[in-house]
Amino acid sequence: MAGRAAGLGVKLRPHLKTAKSAEVARVATAGQFSGITVSTLAEARYFLAHGFADITYAVGLAPARIEEALALVRDGAKLNVLTDNSAVAAELARRAAAASIPRPLGVLIEIDCGDGRGGVLPDAQELLKLAALLDAPNLLLAGVLTHAGHSYGCGSAEAIAQVAEQERAAAALAAERLRGAGYTCETVSVGSTPTATHARDLRGVTEMRPGVYMFGDLDQVGLDSLPLERVAVSVLASVIGVYPDRVLIDAGGLALSKDTSAQRHGTDIGYGLVMNVQGELLPGAHVAKANQEHGIVRGLKAAIVPGDRLRVLPNHICMTAAAHPGYYVVDAGTEVLARWPRVNGWEQWS
Repeated sequence: MAGRAAGLGVKLRPHLKTAKSAEVARVATAGQFSGITVSTLAEARYFLAHGFADITYAVGLAPARIEEALALVRDGAKLNVLTDNSAVAAELARRAAAASIPRPLGVLIEIDCGDGRGGVLPDAQELLKLAALLDAPNLLLAGVLTHAGHSYGCGSAEAIAQVAEQERAAAALAAERLRGAGYTCETVSVGSTPTATHARDLRGVTEMRPGVYMFGDLDQVGLDSLPLERVAVSVLASVIGVYPDRVLIDAGGLALSKDTSAQRHGTDIGYGLVMNVQGELLPGAHVAKANQEHGIVRGLKAAIVPGDRLRVLPNHICMTAAAHPGYYVVDAGTEVLARWPRVNGWEQWS
C-alpha cells in the first residue's frame, strides 16, 4: 500500500480502526510521514501515548466529544476532527475560542462522494457556510475528507476503479471551491481499501486512508483487493465436538462476529473459511452457523478429534478483531513470537 500511495503521488495515512495496535501502526507507518487515522478518541489517546501525534479522527464529531478533542490537543496531539454540520461547527468554534491549547485544532469538512452516509455534497452551498463558521480562533480549516464506502458493494475491479474516480473527483472539487473562496485547504483526504487498491488517478488528492489492507479478510479477497494467501489474521479455535455431519468449535459469534459481507462473493463461506493450525486452507470447510460461543463447521473432510485446533479466516476483520484483546504473532508456523495488544471500545474504565 505504501507503494500504491507513492505511485499515485499521495501520502499514506493508514486507518488504524482495523488493527488498533501500536505495533501494527509502526509497521504501517514505516517510511511514511507518521500520520494515522482513527475511528474513536480512545484510539487517539492510545496512539498519542505510543508516540503517534499526527492523528485524524475520521468520524463526525459529536458535541459531547469537543472537550475531549481539545484535551488531546493540550496533551500534544496534532489532531484533525471531522464535521459536516453547521450547528456543530458553530459550537466547535465557540468552545475552541475559549480554550487554552498550544496549537489550533484542525477541522476537516466531510464530503459525500456517493456513499450516502455522511458529508455535504461537493457542489453544495453548505460547504462554504461551514468554512466560514470554522474560520475561528484556535481552529484550522485543514481541508476536506471523503470515504467511498459504496466501493464495498461493487462487483468488479473496474467498478471499484469507477467509484475511486468519483471519490477523487468529489474531494478535488470541494477543495477547489474552498480555495476559490480564499481558504487554504491543505488536506484532501480519500480512502478505503478497495479504492486505494484499484484507483488509477488521484490528481488533486493529498492523502489516502485505507485500513483493512493491513490484515485483509474474505470480503477483501472477494473484492479482488488482495489474494487469499495474504489474509494475515485468523481466529484460533479448539474442536469441542465431532459428529457425522458437522464439527463444533469453541468460537462463535462473539469470537468471529456475525458479519456476512463475504457471503455475497460465493457460496460455502458462512462466517469464515477454515484452515488447519498450520494455516493451510481446508477445502470446503466453513463455519456454517455461529451461536454465541459455538461455531458449527461443515464441509470438513479431514480427520478431526476433540482438542484439535483450527483457524478461521474472518469475513470482516474489523468486526472480528474487535472481539479480542490483541494478536498472537506467528511467522509461517505455530510458534508465538510476540503478543501485540490493542485498544478496544470508546472509553477506558479503571
